[in-house]
Amino acid sequence: MLLIDTDKKNAVLNSMVQYLDSDRAEIIAANKKDLEAFDRDDQALYDRLVVNDAKVDDMIRAVKEVLAQDDPVGQVISKGTLDNGLNITNKTAPFGTIMIIYESRPDVTIEAAVLAFKANNKILLKGGKEAHHSNEALVECWHKALADNGLDKDWIQYLKMDRATTQEFLRNPDQPLDLIVPRGGERLIEFVKQHAKCAVLVSGRGNNFAYVAPDADMEKVIPVLVNAKTDKISGCNALDKILVDKNHPQLDDVLHKIETALTEKGVHIVAGEEVLETLSATDKIESDDVWYEEFLAMKAVISTVDGLDDAISFINKYSGGHSNIILTENTDDAMKFMEGVDSAAVYHNASTRFTDGGQMGVGAELAISTDKLHHRGPLGLKQLVTNKYYVFGSGQVRK
Repeated sequence: MLLIDTDKKNAVLNSMVQYLDSDRAEIIAANKKDLEAFDRDDQALYDRLVVNDAKVDDMIRAVKEVLAQDDPVGQVISKGTLDNGLNITNKTAPFGTIMIIYESRPDVTIEAAVLAFKANNKILLKGGKEAHHSNEALVECWHKALADNGLDKDWIQYLKMDRATTQEFLRNPDQPLDLIVPRGGERLIEFVKQHAKCAVLVSGRGNNFAYVAPDADMEKVIPVLVNAKTDKISGCNALDKILVDKNHPQLDDVLHKIETALTEKGVHIVAGEEVLETLSATDKIESDDVWYEEFLAMKAVISTVDGLDDAISFINKYSGGHSNIILTENTDDAMKFMEGVDSAAVYHNASTRFTDGGQMGVGAELAISTDKLHHRGPLGLKQLVTNKYYVFGSGQVRK
């Protein structure tokens, strides 16, 4: 892998900022073609597909954020000299070639590419067919920015493939692949895992839970739950399940307040058997499968659990390992929950919507990883490198 000078990489990003702005009308026009061909019945996917002036501004901001960050390549992780005289330095190094497979969101074409490129990786962008026109317009901007700075357009490649062609590519890629990031639902993730011949880093589903403890402050509970559920239903950090502790002294009142606050925002409530008579919800849980489901819709489940330990066990069984909340005024209970729940992010009295690179201070993100290797949570610039050992000797041999 050719190592590109930091100034050269930053020059490409400066050019990209200019092209995103100057080609704004063409990008939005291309997106309009995708929107006109899209079935609006899937509101979450439609929302992800839209590119308007505000979205282009967000793309420009993402590129500028990465431009301002230090080059993550060649950073010294550790350095020392052994008793035998060997001098060993461990430094960050590019992965090589990263492939990302994603649906709908054209902004991923910007964020994934800017991060991979600044970290000196080639990136293969496999977007969904519903966003082809948008993605091609954005990749054209990338190719012009690369060409302006004397670099080959192969650094950022757009793969326009159907499912069968993608499957064959994963099995027999026409170039080396070092890492694949499937960013989508369970079927996409399993498809990639089944066919890939290299490392796969999962950007998993959401299916996020909130546990309302017996001492929860309702002045905090309602705004947090409403924001987590309704702020952006298409986000993988959106809330799906609400578990109220059955030992709450005003259980019925709390259940009613939560249901009312959400239904007033247009959320459809599905109730657990034990709260069905208390709530006004017309639907009940018909199958255990609903607990594993990520809704990506104005829909939420309300049910109960019996104490903190039951909440932790229940969430660990069913959640997607993404983001989960405890609402309590007891800091010891909050810490027990946060240490016991196995997810990329755990929250105390705050909305899950903060599981985002920009909100967490990481900046632009490739994805939110729910894997434990090599990184968990937002995959930003610093996370898109691996490491390499440099060993300097003077003729040493192992005895």
